[in-house]
Amino acid sequence: MATGGPSRPPAGSGDPGERILAPTTRTRTVHVAGGTEQAGRARTSLSALAREAVRERIVDRRYPMGTRLVEREVAEELRMSRVPVREALRALVAEGLLELLPHSGVRVRRLERADVRYLYEVWEPLAVQASRLAARQVAAGDGPPAGLEALRAALARAEEAAGEDEGALEVAAHTEFHERIVALSGNPLLARTMEQLGWQLQLLFGMRAEPAHMRAQHADIFRHIAAGDEEPAAASTLLHVRDSRAVALRSLFGDTSLYTK
Repeated sequence: MATGGPSRPPAGSGDPGERILAPTTRTRTVHVAGGTEQAGRARTSLSALAREAVRERIVDRRYPMGTRLVEREVAEELRMSRVPVREALRALVAEGLLELLPHSGVRVRRLERADVRYLYEVWEPLAVQASRLAARQVAAGDGPPAGLEALRAALARAEEAAGEDEGALEVAAHTEFHERIVALSGNPLLARTMEQLGWQLQLLFGMRAEPAHMRAQHADIFRHIAAGDEEPAAASTLLHVRDSRAVALRSLFGDTSLYTK
């Protein structure tokens, strides 16, 4: 099932290429030129656009957990052919946002209690180390690194979105805040590892409200990183991740213990 997409344009009104519903809800036109190499590049581009569009629908819950996605219906919604959509769905299975169904395609992955626990067990040490390394980078530099201003901007966007009750924007800004810390750490291996968790974390963040005290924790984390204080940055991040875990378990499963198995 893949509902909620806009209606098709009138027949004959489009360009000769494939029309794609881009993640920002704008329509893009891609012209597929002749030739194997050019066609291959175009298909890769279409597949990337399809992956981004489906991923966004999962994260903002237009495709709720457990929704079965039919390749043909998704292709119709995105106004593109089935081949790049098929590639996109396979990629999202690899990312952990979709799961295969026996003999019947894919569905949006349901997060079970164990999935949440496993995700936080991996994210906690990585997030703590990212904050520690980011603070170290700030302390070692001759002046504030460029990434620090980007981190400050992400924090400001999250606060603005929270004040305007823009849930989806707030989730995106909170996710960006943590991604900016990883970028500021200066460790490419850490960045690649965290990239594999990013969309699963954003999906999880979108399933529970961000309490005010956790938004305040973001400000504490930023303050310690900006001051170049490694261990306070690490400690404030540890507190934040564990509070986030407790909120997620309580929101999704009614659990009240931080370490509920």
